[in-house]
Amino acid sequence: MDKRKRIHHHKRWMRFRLSILHLPRRGIMFSLLNPRDSLPMKKLDDFRLRLGQQEYIPIIIGGMGVDISTVSLAQAIARLGGIAHISDALIPAVVDRRFGTGFVKNKLQKYRDNVKNSDKSIVKFDLGELAEATKIYISTAMEAKKGMGAIFVNCMEKLNMNNPVETLKVRLESAMDAGIDGITLSAGLHLGTLQLIQNHRRFWDVKIGIIVSSLRALKLFLRKTSRIGRLPDYVVVEGPLAGGHLGFGALDWKKHDLLSIVKEIFSFLTVENLKIPIIPAGGIFSGSDGVRFLEMGCSAIQVATRFTITQESGLPNNVKQEYLRAGEKDIVVNTISPTGYPMRMLKKSPAINSGIRPNCESYGYLLDKYGACTYIDAYHKAAETVPKGERISVKEKMCICSQMRNFNVWTCGQMTYRLRETARQSGDDLWEFPSAEHVFKDYQFSTDDEVHSPPPQGVSSKRSNR
Repeated sequence: MDKRKRIHHHKRWMRFRLSILHLPRRGIMFSLLNPRDSLPMKKLDDFRLRLGQQEYIPIIIGGMGVDISTVSLAQAIARLGGIAHISDALIPAVVDRRFGTGFVKNKLQKYRDNVKNSDKSIVKFDLGELAEATKIYISTAMEAKKGMGAIFVNCMEKLNMNNPVETLKVRLESAMDAGIDGITLSAGLHLGTLQLIQNHRRFWDVKIGIIVSSLRALKLFLRKTSRIGRLPDYVVVEGPLAGGHLGFGALDWKKHDLLSIVKEIFSFLTVENLKIPIIPAGGIFSGSDGVRFLEMGCSAIQVATRFTITQESGLPNNVKQEYLRAGEKDIVVNTISPTGYPMRMLKKSPAINSGIRPNCESYGYLLDKYGACTYIDAYHKAAETVPKGERISVKEKMCICSQMRNFNVWTCGQMTYRLRETARQSGDDLWEFPSAEHVFKDYQFSTDDEVHSPPPQGVSSKRSNR
């Protein structure tokens, strides 16, 4: 372990009562009074995100699983000087698809005799194979990375994998072994996560942040991490308009807004004399939306929805077309995820009301430490009421592993209905997909709340700052 890095982190923690978080008054006033009247309008390119000794364009692409935020998408963003996440959700299955390995097949072969059994307690992941798959995936991303940007991995605590502690430790340490630039902890409070990996040789080197949706969650995390003297390098504050799993109640997410949560967290950090980069996420659709947050003191923004339809996104093209056709009424928040979190998706998602057999012997990422999953219970309950040979429909939950692996859960942000503003239709009424570079630079350089579609395919953009 690098002694200088340990001292650096120790000093950051000791400044708990000494450092002061400076918030530009003008930016705060615009946010409180009339956020649309900020003149002259700045660009995101006027700001920089500083993490340690590195500076980045203050645009972070959120982790979208399964295999939506692809390696090629992450590499494109890193080349442009930003930060992009890859997701570690179902990595063995993703590696099988991308590289022709046999991790899923090996697991199924081992537990094939248990397929019809509702008790999945014996179904375990091989930790060695999990480590190998993680290293293959992340090293592939890192070895071909170019530019001054960074590639982070999004790591969900809710992937219990019938062995929550050991599998989480393997996932995180394997990512660090493979050279990942940073780790963003998500889908859980992660109260014991840093203790799991504190003895890894890169613990004081890799950037580590957490996604929270409330001040309470951040306080709990900081209280636990104070025991080892390592502050998070950044905090992503995710609001109720984000895509996928939400950190709010199914019925009360509408009562919250991102700006209020960010202000509350800033107030807490000021009182506690803590200086941690704050990165808002959820519903930030234009560069101007991002500028308003940076003017009030945020360090960067995290975005994802506009990148779901890029050429580099892992979504199948027919699903991208569905995103572009979607209207505001086509977006729903439901509770069918076995994680227990509400989830935002398109209401046409094939996973909704599907009754496929639980596939835990192949996947099983949501099995808790007892080998249980709420979808298994819902499936067998529904099967009892259906005559033999008829189609089973499960309304309460979905088999999230199989469905997300097959791109049948069309998770999306609340602003998905605006995606058509960012793309062009071709003569056959299909939409053309923008490149990740176009979307990134539109965030980086746009002003006056504008979003721009790319030029027709085969026509070069003439905008001077592109």
